[in-house]
Amino acid sequence: MGKGLLYVISGPSGAGKGTICKRILEELDIDLSISMTTRKPREGEVDGVNYYFVSREEFQERIEADGFLEYAQVYENFYGTPKQMVMEQLAKGRDVLLEIDTQGALNVKKAYPEGVAIFLLPPSLEELRKRLTGRGTETPEAVELRLSKTLNEISCMTEYDYCVVNDDLDVAVSHVVSIMKAEHFKVSRGVHDLMKRYEEER
Repeated sequence: MGKGLLYVISGPSGAGKGTICKRILEELDIDLSISMTTRKPREGEVDGVNYYFVSREEFQERIEADGFLEYAQVYENFYGTPKQMVMEQLAKGRDVLLEIDTQGALNVKKAYPEGVAIFLLPPSLEELRKRLTGRGTETPEAVELRLSKTLNEISCMTEYDYCVVNDDLDVAVSHVVSIMKAEHFKVSRGVHDLMKRYEEER
């Protein structure tokens, strides 16, 4: 049994990360990495399902023990990707899916270069503006701020392995799934084990 693959999906707010990841979990036998946070659970959120909810003290202890693939402070709360949980699943041969923001994705790639980073893009800034406005949860000022942030995030796209434009949801999901399947057949993955097996059979 080979080692599992870590897939990192990120992109600007409104690109459809959550929706695409949900579809991937329905179509592929893959585990979702659950983030850890110091914020309090919101109504309906379940510990170990939406997040692992911990105290600031426990989070700090994990930081000092190098227990995160990446972490960040957002306002007064911390968010991070627990390293041990991800590594245990990969060691079992399980693929792991991580949905995360751009900064976190780049930090994961530094900590775990074997990870496959996929950047999701909206078809245009105008379409992104429509999606953000359509949510009904953003003020016009907040929408413009997110659009400005999007341009900064897009500038990081060259650090990723793949880019998928989410114009049509079904097509975008198909492209991401195809990438994930193809990664398992790269010659660079497991080629030494295969060559050794053939040598032994000679």
